[in-house]
Amino acid sequence: MRHVADTLHLDLQPLYQRITCPLYRTYGHAFDAFKLIVADPDAILDSLTYQETQIGPDGNEVTKVLPAVTPEIKDALIKNIMSKMTLQPLKIRADIDMKCFQYDGVLHIKEAMRKAEAAGTNDCPVKMKLLAAPLYVLTTQTLHKDQGISVLNNAIKACSEAIEKHKGKLVVKEAPRAVIPHIRKVRAA
Repeated sequence: MRHVADTLHLDLQPLYQRITCPLYRTYGHAFDAFKLIVADPDAILDSLTYQETQIGPDGNEVTKVLPAVTPEIKDALIKNIMSKMTLQPLKIRADIDMKCFQYDGVLHIKEAMRKAEAAGTNDCPVKMKLLAAPLYVLTTQTLHKDQGISVLNNAIKACSEAIEKHKGKLVVKEAPRAVIPHIRKVRAA
């Protein structure tokens, strides 16, 4: 809200009173409302109103119900929410042990790696890399964890079939799982 207020050169207090406080009352937390705004901004923001009391021409107080969100505020708020709350892709990883002691075993392993990578999709591409022989890692990035795990399982199956065709062996060391990226700690000097 502060960013919207700064962008549009508005006072922050009325924005909190007219937008944020009603969202807290209705959704329990403004963050929960913001997640819903990502999907359907009009349904949430257009329902917000506030009351303003004015003195009418006859000298009596008149209470008006006004929309809390003007088109300018709505555009700025939606842009801000969308930029801050876009989904980040998950990294899915599986570790395998693959060996082939036949003649041209390295070529058979490369062929199996290509089969694993071919099992990926446009939304969920698979990459396979050598860590240290015979340990390999399969990775993919996706917004949907279950889809990523399924694609890696299919890649492992394709790789296993390809290497076993040449009397090689594949053992799954760690099944496909979502991994959390490491956050590097900066050491104080």
